[in-house]
Amino acid sequence: MRIVLTGGVSGGHIVPLIAVAKKIREKNPQVEFLFIGPQGELEVKLMAAAGIPIRSIATGKMRRYFSWLNFLDAFKIPWGICQALWILLWYMPEAIFSKGGSSSLPVVLVGWLYRIPVMIHESDANPGLANSILGKFSRRVAVSFSSAEQYFPSAQVVFTGSPLREDIASGDPQKARTLFSLTESKKIIFVWGGSQGAQAINDKILDILPELLHKYQIIHQTGIKNLEAVKHKAGELGIKAGREGYFPVDFIGEEMRDILAVADLVISRAGSSSISEIAANGKPAIIIPIQHSNRDHQRMNAYAVAKVGGCIVLEENNLGVNMLKEKIDEIMNDEALRTKLSTNIKNNFYHPEAADRIASGVLGMIK
Repeated sequence: MRIVLTGGVSGGHIVPLIAVAKKIREKNPQVEFLFIGPQGELEVKLMAAAGIPIRSIATGKMRRYFSWLNFLDAFKIPWGICQALWILLWYMPEAIFSKGGSSSLPVVLVGWLYRIPVMIHESDANPGLANSILGKFSRRVAVSFSSAEQYFPSAQVVFTGSPLREDIASGDPQKARTLFSLTESKKIIFVWGGSQGAQAINDKILDILPELLHKYQIIHQTGIKNLEAVKHKAGELGIKAGREGYFPVDFIGEEMRDILAVADLVISRAGSSSISEIAANGKPAIIIPIQHSNRDHQRMNAYAVAKVGGCIVLEENNLGVNMLKEKIDEIMNDEALRTKLSTNIKNNFYHPEAADRIASGVLGMIK
């Protein structure tokens, strides 16, 4: 039995694909997988670790704003479709599981043309443009937010939550303390901009870094492209990376579960996978959505969590350094508030059975 996985561009796409593939393998060890999508550093690294081969295709971003890159990407998508036509004809899987994004568009469209059953997963409260299109070519649609169900035909949509690594909620705080030489005397903040980092969050944290380090220890995931600039700026402030309670890192892999386990507060973007992993660990969170995300999906994700009392939302365009520092201190100094935020996000946004349910759905499409 062969199953194609597609999606990509960020860890928020790749990690759920691998989580579902693992569950499918548990149910049927004979299944073979092939990932079709962008062959970036993250895709290669994570898929190789999971033992899943990759075939790359041209992928173009579907922007809703003017950019000269739109003209270039207009040629990439048709070329990606031509490549998918050949790869799927050669491989001819029994099913396709898509995590969405523009990189999955050629694969799903060609899969529909070949009459291969397709299941897509929509992570966000407001579906992206690609999944809004691909829902029409899919047999089943799984969603992470109940509010997204209204955008797809009721006969094909099912609420599952976000598929996560099975071990994400079983981290060892002591491993993180040892890895980063953390002390017991200060609470710990985990600053997390997603797999690619978040420049706006990096800048705001650096603006108040000396004041924060008087009270807290900080693990700061900067993004691969941003690490050296962050370390340089911290050095200008007299703070040496890896000392004085400040630990910037470019990318976080298997140690994510241990970092989330040890953190007292998470400052994060509003990606669905990030929210779900915070929820799995029941951590208080300050969520800062991207100011101009596709279809404003990050703001909708953030406010869906805030609506049930599961996080504090700060808007990026209004994010003053004093406001951020005040909110951090407010949460850290109020045990009742931290408990409320932790309980509400975990009870409403942690769905440990999501990967298993999606795996069953994918296998159920195969006759």
